[in-house]
Amino acid sequence: MIELEGVPELIDPVMICAFEGWNDAGDAASSAVAHLDREWKGEVFAALDAEDYYDFQVNRPTVWLDGGVRKITWPTTRLSVVRTGGTGGKGAPRDLVLVRGIEPSMRWRSFCNEILGFAHELGVEMVVILGSLLGDTPHTRPVPVSGVTSDPDLARTLDLEESRYEGPTGIVGILQEACTHAGVPAVSLWAAVPHYVSQPPNPKATLALLNRLEDLIDLRIPQGELPEDARAWQLGVDQLAAEDSEVAEYVQSLEEARDTADLPEASGEAIAREFERYLRRRDGQPGPAQPGPPGGLAAEPGLAEGGKDASYLRDTSSGRTRPPRPPARDEDGGAGKGPEEDDGPDDEG
Repeated sequence: MIELEGVPELIDPVMICAFEGWNDAGDAASSAVAHLDREWKGEVFAALDAEDYYDFQVNRPTVWLDGGVRKITWPTTRLSVVRTGGTGGKGAPRDLVLVRGIEPSMRWRSFCNEILGFAHELGVEMVVILGSLLGDTPHTRPVPVSGVTSDPDLARTLDLEESRYEGPTGIVGILQEACTHAGVPAVSLWAAVPHYVSQPPNPKATLALLNRLEDLIDLRIPQGELPEDARAWQLGVDQLAAEDSEVAEYVQSLEEARDTADLPEASGEAIAREFERYLRRRDGQPGPAQPGPPGGLAAEPGLAEGGKDASYLRDTSSGRTRPPRPPARDEDGGAGKGPEEDDGPDDEG
């Protein structure tokens, strides 16, 4: 039984989700939801029971002191509400339900049912799940962000990619399919993080996700210090790359491949779209949903198609993979292991 006493009636609510772990390269996705919570002063109204979903030997609780009293923070997933108020009185008001936590260790079907229960009780109109993955993308170029859905009608309406992937997945892929089978419109936004600089944080990828989210939900998102943080991050990586000739050469090869692939995007239509974004930000007005950059990322995966019922809870899951990483160079200039190769599967961000 989900009780939501004290939660106000929401206006056109959208649920925004992100989970630390396999689907969160560079912490880009979880940092994006944290940014929304911080900028709009979200109020936590629920937390899932950690005992039900987490292996505490994998995600350990932490002990801290509060005025000399020892307290424990358990790994879990929390839900909060933010009232945007149309962003400074401009644009239509729209409220957000933020879901931020750690990818669960077990009982993923029950986990998704709980999230969907909250979505139903709150009248959520759409669920947007944020993810980030390691990719063959240079840090000097705009971060590729793809918008993916398993709903063909939603793909046409919002000009998104329709998922065709088959293979292993994380909680992002499972939750998206749970929404689809429950009849809840769901979209996944994926940012590609350069695999050679994958350590968190990555404010440039976080900012790219928020910009794509802004277009998707027609709501201007305050950027705070993220643009400056993103510039500082890129300058820092530039300096590190300049100190190693092999890294600099590799980055240049990625730039050339990216520029060749993106050449068709250097069109009047693309330039006009970016100019419209600039004008929207200057005037503080939201705009229509825009398609993400073509190519660069595979579609977020889907499961077997079926009716909108709970039968998905018994299905074998599938999801999204990371794009293949080029081998890192070893000291002799040969192929070696890529970064974080031993941290888990190479199939998903």
